[in-house]
Amino acid sequence: MTKPAAEWRPIVAALADDDARPIVGALLAGGDAAEQLAALSPTKRARVVRVLTASGLAREHEGRLEARTEVFRELLRAAPVDRPTGIARFVRDGRIEHGPSGASDRAEVMAWAADRAVGVAELADEATVTERLAAIFEDPAALRRYLVDADLIEWRRDGSQYARPA
Repeated sequence: MTKPAAEWRPIVAALADDDARPIVGALLAGGDAAEQLAALSPTKRARVVRVLTASGLAREHEGRLEARTEVFRELLRAAPVDRPTGIARFVRDGRIEHGPSGASDRAEVMAWAADRAVGVAELADEATVTERLAAIFEDPAALRRYLVDADLIEWRRDGSQYARPA
């Protein structure tokens, strides 16, 4: 059974409880928490057992507490991580964070970079292209060369202007 994401609060509350935390630690370590429970007053012991069972961290079985480690898997399933797709796997906050190893991913990231370097039907000087690429990558000169080598942008022989191929 998958727990709604809102059900993490009782678990965190139980882990934050100074009386319950050592019991949880002993249970998760595979030990018996009977000794730690016996050291608590009857009122605290009852409260700790109630907190741990209500949170799902423990269950009572044959008069003893047992860890319920599956509660962590349940929480993780209830709140799956949104994984980025496409170029978002490589571009963070408008900058290329790392280069893709796959050819199709690399082509997509390079096309994205070319769009930012030189507009369609635009002629841009080297300083402008370098400045634009510096905004998206740590080594703009290398990226500029990659874009030229991949025929995504072209340059005049004297290197004075860059454009998108026709």
